[in-house]
Amino acid sequence: MAPEKESNGLDNYTFALEGRFCDLPDNEKEPASSTDECSNKLAYCVTDVPPWYLCIILGIQHCLTAFGGIIAIPLILSQGLCLQHDGLTQSHLISTIFLVSGVCTLLQVVFGIRLPILQGGTFTLLAPSMALLSMPEWTCPAWTQNASLVNTSSTHFIEVWQSRMRALQGSIIVGSVFQVLVGFSGLIGLFMRFIGPLTIAPTISLIGLSLFDSAGSSAGNHWGISAMTTALIILFSQYLRHIPVPFPAYNKDKRLHTSPVYVFQILPVLLGITLSWTICYILTVYNVLPAEPDKYGYLARTDLKGDVMSQAPWLVFPYPGQWGRPTVSLAGVIGILAGVISSMIESVGDYHACAKLSGAPPPPKHAINRGIGIEGIGCLLAGAWGTGNGTTSYSENVGALGITKVGSRMVIVASGVLMVVMGIFGKVGAIFTTIPSPVIGGMFMVMFGVISAAGVSNLQYADMNSSRNIFIFGFSMFTGLVIPNWILKNSKAISTGVVELDQVLQVLLTTSMFVGGFFGFILDNTVPGSKHERGILAWNKAHEDDSSNTLESGKVYSLPFGINSHLCSSSWFRYIPFCPPTMPNSSDGCGAVANSVEPKQPLGQQEPAQVITGAGL
Repeated sequence: MAPEKESNGLDNYTFALEGRFCDLPDNEKEPASSTDECSNKLAYCVTDVPPWYLCIILGIQHCLTAFGGIIAIPLILSQGLCLQHDGLTQSHLISTIFLVSGVCTLLQVVFGIRLPILQGGTFTLLAPSMALLSMPEWTCPAWTQNASLVNTSSTHFIEVWQSRMRALQGSIIVGSVFQVLVGFSGLIGLFMRFIGPLTIAPTISLIGLSLFDSAGSSAGNHWGISAMTTALIILFSQYLRHIPVPFPAYNKDKRLHTSPVYVFQILPVLLGITLSWTICYILTVYNVLPAEPDKYGYLARTDLKGDVMSQAPWLVFPYPGQWGRPTVSLAGVIGILAGVISSMIESVGDYHACAKLSGAPPPPKHAINRGIGIEGIGCLLAGAWGTGNGTTSYSENVGALGITKVGSRMVIVASGVLMVVMGIFGKVGAIFTTIPSPVIGGMFMVMFGVISAAGVSNLQYADMNSSRNIFIFGFSMFTGLVIPNWILKNSKAISTGVVELDQVLQVLLTTSMFVGGFFGFILDNTVPGSKHERGILAWNKAHEDDSSNTLESGKVYSLPFGINSHLCSSSWFRYIPFCPPTMPNSSDGCGAVANSVEPKQPLGQQEPAQVITGAGL
């Protein structure tokens, strides 16, 4: 989960902005400095509509910001699906996840939470998926690990990986139905009453920590290349993030001039991977890297999957059920449910952070219910299409809103359309499969570390001077690492006499985030401690309504296309948990949300030249 960020805590921004802006919500009562006032300005608020070309440019930027997490998931899943040596199928999986992510983004922005928040694959479902695929009946045959023995066009090999994919699909589809019910019924509010920072912190942290083996396996193929990739990403994202790069700009006042663009802060992962990828290509061309498959460093070559680009079609049309009829197992469903619950908790925090950074009021209950429900529908579509994963809100893109100072949801709509287009063009997915394994491993080293730290950051709400809290967090983290590791090494230790129960326990006890989150939840709710000590009060305060809203809540979170106006005449409308409440005296015929404030002057016609030019990268 992305930690809540105060709007005036963003001490850097990508573009030098000028002109008129709308304000970000600010809870600080003391007078702010000029720098703080500047950081509290938005070029476009959530309901503004920037020019179409700016939407496209910033939409591309959001796609590039999310691409690391999106492509990482199918590349990791390919190990459990026995697809390490089938680049063409990997490219198809990447195209499918891009398409589904785009569709889910459009659904979320238009009908869901209605905030500028991008949807993509989720690591919370990756852990239980890998646990399911590690079960004895789904362990990959030894011959699939040898590239010389794999015939990717044989029916036997196709059935090997498709049977595993269908098992994932069925579990994800059933698990997503639970998320749909929780969201649209309003039960997410009940869940959040019992879940605090001491439950969330180990759950999210163990997602990253449990993937250390995947990161180590990929990086170990050539530690020099992976270390270089990691170093470049750290250099760009941490040391050079405040250094602007001058880019040419033009407007009526200044004519042709240069404008600073904080390119290293926008695209550190993409720049790091691209540069390492290029170096690997040069080393391959000059045969610096070994050409013999049994030599160390061979997997760092860029010509290992050269035929994928030529074999991949220009246009692909992923469709539901493309891998066959999904199968359902009780063990898979229970494991996925653990991931679904974690994803819902994470998304609630992202909604509040996104609202704060986009100049919107805090999301009301009906909008959160709708957002969680739409995410459930997104997971349902992902399961039907066969991505091997679900969808969730992307914290990286929420942070990008604070950097670019453009909070318009139309930009995210453009991102959704672009991801759909990328999913249709098969060559796009094929390009990503040619990234050398050590480069991917270097990216994993940074990405999974950040995920682990993001979980720990939730402890800021709890009193970590308390021995109670230190015990709960430490015990939850340690058991979340020890128990799954032991079960994986002793897979036959669980034998209750009931096969289905054995499978359920096998999946749950090998899913680190479930084990850690379970102990954190039980101990936090049973060991005596005040709400202040547990962090519940601070957590609730961070998510409570703010009277300094900048936009009318009804305008931001109401249903689109006049749906409110059509339904407000029905008396039962107000009792639906995911529908906005109505007020009798309303100018739009249906009413706005109570406690809303007056909207600011629309800024859709403002065109800060520096924003347009800087985003042109």
